[in-house]
Amino acid sequence: MRYKAVIYDCDGVMFDSFEANLSFYQRIMEMMGHEPLDRQNEEQMRILHTYANREVLAHLFPDRDEWERAVECAGHIDYRELVPLLVMEEGFRETLDALKGRVGLGVCTNRSTSMDMVLASFGLTGYFSCVMTAARVVNPKPHPEPLLKVLDHFGIAPHDALFVGDSEVDCRAAAAAQVPFVGYKADLGGLARLERHGDILGML
Repeated sequence: MRYKAVIYDCDGVMFDSFEANLSFYQRIMEMMGHEPLDRQNEEQMRILHTYANREVLAHLFPDRDEWERAVECAGHIDYRELVPLLVMEEGFRETLDALKGRVGLGVCTNRSTSMDMVLASFGLTGYFSCVMTAARVVNPKPHPEPLLKVLDHFGIAPHDALFVGDSEVDCRAAAAAQVPFVGYKADLGGLARLERHGDILGML
């Protein structure tokens, strides 16, 4: 095989998670007594769906005391209630079936504590031998640390893997880790752009 591992971002790649993530932060805004977030604010929505939880909350609550209360509020939210809002991307499971046993499969996400539960809820746990989250690193994406830890897990060099992401944060992390980047439904440069998950099979 030309590549030894395929690493996936979660939100926007494995799942359409816009409504689930927005609902999560709307709950925090309500608990904090703040006005709801404006879904028409494109920059704010981009931050909500690409950065790690604590960084998003630091953006929403720049005051340190408020940020600490917001982090506490986030810890009280049961993400299982939001799983029904997640929609798996078309063809993703079929692509994993085709890849399993041919390459190593990993996840590299800025989700913190919900990733394992999400995988279990959709019956995807058995596909991935490495699941790297923001809670398992010191520096989440766009820092290269999460991707480098996935490479260490597989014992491979950066050029032996592909990282599939959908955001500038993903692209920057891949560049910093020197891992070839594949944009999913996004023009971000890198090695290629995928319109459908199954198209990655032709790259291997």
